[in-house]
Amino acid sequence: QVQLVESGGGLVQTGGSLRLSCAASGFTFSSYAMGWFRQAPGKEREFVASISWSETTTDYADSVRGRFTISRDNGKNTVYLRMNSLQPEDTALYYCVAYSGSSSNIRRDRFDYWGQGTQVTVSS
Repeated sequence: QVQLVESGGGLVQTGGSLRLSCAASGFTFSSYAMGWFRQAPGKEREFVASISWSETTTDYADSVRGRFTISRDNGKNTVYLRMNSLQPEDTALYYCVAYSGSSSNIRRDRFDYWGQGTQVTVSS
C-alpha cells in the first residue's frame, strides 16, 4: 500500500521559514522522482519543485526559486522542502508526489502517487 505522508506545515510570519517532510512507503522510493505541489483556496494546483531519484537534478517554479530547496534522503525514504523568506502568497496546502519517470515531467503534472498534504499559512 503506497503512502505519502507530509508533515511540517504550520503558521509562520512573513519572512519566516519552515521545512516540510514527506515520508514514503509502499514503493521503491529510491527509484522514483519526487516533487512538491501546492494549492491555495480558489486557485489551481501549482508546481513547486522536483528532484530526480539520484538527487542530481532539481527543478523549481519561478515563484520559489532561490527561496525554497528540495532534497531527499533515500535511506530514510523521505523528501524535504526547505522554505525560506516565506510570503503570504505562499499560503497553501502543500503535498508531495512521486513519479516513476523523469523528474522534468513532474512540472507537467505527471505523477503516480500523491499525499494528502500539509497546510502552510503565512501571516502578514
